Amino acid sequence: MVFDRVSVPIAVCDVYGAVLLANPAMAAECGTTPGRLRGQDVLELFRPQEATQVERIAEALRLRHRSRYQVSVRWQAPGGAERYGELTADPVSDTVEETPALLVMLRVLGEREAHERRPVSMAPVETRILALLAGGATTAQAARETGLTVDGVNYHLRRLSARWGAANRTELVARAYALGVLAPGVWPPAPAASEGPE
Repeated sequence: MVFDRVSVPIAVCDVYGAVLLANPAMAAECGTTPGRLRGQDVLELFRPQEATQVERIAEALRLRHRSRYQVSVRWQAPGGAERYGELTADPVSDTVEETPALLVMLRVLGEREAHERRPVSMAPVETRILALLAGGATTAQAARETGLTVDGVNYHLRRLSARWGAANRTELVARAYALGVLAPGVWPPAPAASEGPE
């Protein structure tokens, strides 16, 4: 099949972004086989940089607009490096009345080594906030525990999210564990020994 021989990462998705078919090049970007991508959400495999881009595209597709859509994305390469690039989605169908499928192409623009993302130093207050969030604390609870305002906690969370490219708080906490900021296997969550005392 010609689809399988194309060197560009390509997938066919339903209108909601679930992968129906993927070529080997697309599967290689995810470190798996084409069959294992079937049914997965393309925007969970390739994280959008801006949620508003996705919302605008979803609305346009609901209105059956037939344009080419581009989304800036990041994803974890099989070797551990973080890659970034663009997903281009073209609605395709046999008739105008049909709900279109999406022909999705991935363009790799660059890569950051896994070690490049590791923070050189963490402010003790940032480490403490991450440990509190990992333990299930709300923003208000983290503010009380650290002596900050809610806005102060949100400021540190925004800075960390931007530094690590995290889309939400769950991903932020997961990255804190992956980067060795928080000690795995410890409850309640605590800074890793390398972080030093607060």
